[in-house]
This record gives sequence, C-alpha cells and structure tokens, in this order.
Amino acid sequence: MKPIASIRPSPIAGTWYEGHPKLLADAVDRYISDSKLPEFAGDVIAVIAPHAGFRYSGAVAGHAFAAVRAWDFDLVAVLSPMHAPYRDPFLTSAHAAYATPLGNIPIDRAAVDAVAAALRAELGFGITPIANDDEHSLEIELPFLQRALSGDFALLPIMVRSTNPHELASLGKALTKVLHGRNALLVASTDLSHFYTQDVAKKLDSEMLRQIEAFSPEGVLEAEELHKVSPVDVVRSQQHSSPHANWGQIM
Repeated sequence: MKPIASIRPSPIAGTWYEGHPKLLADAVDRYISDSKLPEFAGDVIAVIAPHAGFRYSGAVAGHAFAAVRAWDFDLVAVLSPMHAPYRDPFLTSAHAAYATPLGNIPIDRAAVDAVAAALRAELGFGITPIANDDEHSLEIELPFLQRALSGDFALLPIMVRSTNPHELASLGKALTKVLHGRNALLVASTDLSHFYTQDVAKKLDSEMLRQIEAFSPEGVLEAEELHKVSPVDVVRSQQHSSPHANWGQIM
C-alpha cells in the first residue's frame, strides 16, 4: 500500500479560488472587509458559509467570517457534505494536515478520534478516514479561516454523507461532548441550490433559515428534501398534503 502523505494537497487552489498566496489573501480580506454586519451581542460559536467557488460565493462567505474576524480559536470543526458517492455516513481526512496556498492547517487527531469513539458507542460505527480526496466543500472554507482568525488553530474535519436523522443527531451529540469547554468554532459548509431564480431562492432559503433559527433538525431535513423538487411541485405538495402550509404561502 502506498503510504499516505502527511499533508493533503489542495486539488482546487487555482480554480475554485486563487492559487497565488498574495492574491488569495487579498481576495479573502476584501470579501471580509466589504461585509457590513448588523450589531450583535454575545459570543459566536458557529457560522454557516457557502462552498461554491469564490467568484460566486466569496462575498456571502465574507459575511459569515467577518463575524469572527480577529477572534482566536484553538479548534475549528468544519462540517461539510461529501459529494462523492462514498457508502460511509461520515468521513474525515487520513492526512495530518490540509494545505492551502496560505499554509498548512493541522488536524486535531485526538478530537477526531473522540468524536469517532462517541459515534461508535451509539451507532456501532465511527468516522472513515480517506486520503487524497477532491472534496471542495470543506477545503473552500479554510482560506477564510486562515485570514479571519487571529491565531493558529487545529482542524476537526468531518464530511457527511448521511441524511438519517438518528445518525445526524448522534453526530451532533458527539460534537457537543467533544467541543464542550473548548475554545472552539463550528463551521457548517452548505450550498442550498444552483438553479432557482434569485426571488425563488430567497423564499426557499428563508424557510431553511427559519428552521435553523428554530433549532429544528427535523424541519431542516424536511426543507432540504423540498429543495430537491421544483418550486411548482413544492407548492402543489404543500397545498394538498403537508401540515406546513407556510411553504405554499411563501411561493
């Protein structure tokens, strides 16, 4: 078996985002600096950020990471989809660190192992390590973290294939157990749609945001499923069968 390299090389630098360190740093700094955030009080413990190429989603991601600009975290847990058709519900990197043009980010293997152990205790399986993956949705958040945060940090990377409510709840519990009491940030990497018009996307995404703000995992999963069909089908299904009539109303 070929040995696994210590550093995961970036498969998307130079395409999904700038490959030159200075150009990348300048672009990320500009996205963050151009963001105008409302006043808020309290500590930020989690952000939601998109994972399209920077030319498409960089400005939106800037708003997310502006909320933690100059903050200092020891550990950042990044949860993202896994787009490749792995059978395993949860995956992580088998490498020791992620590389971007801005430098390397070490993986906190002890934190990953602790989450995996908690999952095995409840589900009978943990987190599958993979090497040389080309998943963009996790890596795309890293340059923003490297520029926004004030100090060095370790990474807890988890890529998710499962849509099973029980498995996802177990992952949430495992993360809660491992991150409790730590100076940690949680980053959720998402990309809700690529094909709706702006007006329709805003309406659908507003419903997703409403479910997130309500801390309703079931509502989030239901809203995600409804995103997979056409807006007309969403309206028809809600008018005829769903108890959540607001989906029909927002269309």
